[in-house]
Amino acid sequence: MTLFHLFLIAVIQGITEFLPISSSGHLILLPGLTGMADQGHIIDVAVHVGTLAAVVLYFWKDSMLALGGLTRVARGKIDTPGAFLALCLIVATIPVMAVGLVLELTGLEDMMRSIAVIGWTMLIFGIVLWVADTRFPETRKANTWTLKHAIILGLWQVVALIPGTSRSGITITGARMLGYDRVGAARLSMLMSIPTILASAVLVGGKAAAEADMAVLRDGAIAAGFTFVSALIALAVMMRLARSISFTPYVVYRVILGLVLLWIAYT
Repeated sequence: MTLFHLFLIAVIQGITEFLPISSSGHLILLPGLTGMADQGHIIDVAVHVGTLAAVVLYFWKDSMLALGGLTRVARGKIDTPGAFLALCLIVATIPVMAVGLVLELTGLEDMMRSIAVIGWTMLIFGIVLWVADTRFPETRKANTWTLKHAIILGLWQVVALIPGTSRSGITITGARMLGYDRVGAARLSMLMSIPTILASAVLVGGKAAAEADMAVLRDGAIAAGFTFVSALIALAVMMRLARSISFTPYVVYRVILGLVLLWIAYT
């Protein structure tokens, strides 16, 4: 792959992974609308590793807190804030892992990779995000997360397996409906991305890496580096904007893109 192609994929993934506008949808659209070759599983995994590194670095304290609590959860002890955070993240990740594995094994995942599907999910879930953000009060902070809410957000996250939905968008939507403020909803969504991206990378990456040659692995490393930088910038911008404006600008983008894609798909 050319350096420009890798850079383009990395920037798209880095920016759209954490903004509520769907990274998978944009990556599917790239070859579909430009005629460029599909990047393949190795590059997909690589750019997700880049975003994983970015979110871990940005939420370093929370990441280390959860990692430290993971050993206590393994021993059956939920007696520290870190252990409780780790438990909530695990619980929130189980549904999407289970359903994602079923879609991967049955081939249903590939059947949903169409411009029409992405157009509808962009439009519908953009409107749902707007309703959640403008009609539900902000009564909770991220540090009041409960195990019940982790289960609910985990089920919301499953919906993101439909291309164009946006993992961050749907989990922010769910969190806003539960009463979390914009910053808290964004923070929980980003923290939930850590085990989800890690699980996805392990699921797809092992087999893909075993079949790849050195040129593809080199391209993957380059893409991961580009993605890390763009994702870190996008994450910082989004968290800053969440403190001052609503999610409406993202909704407007989703609705416009959704309508354009539906027009392309049906004409």
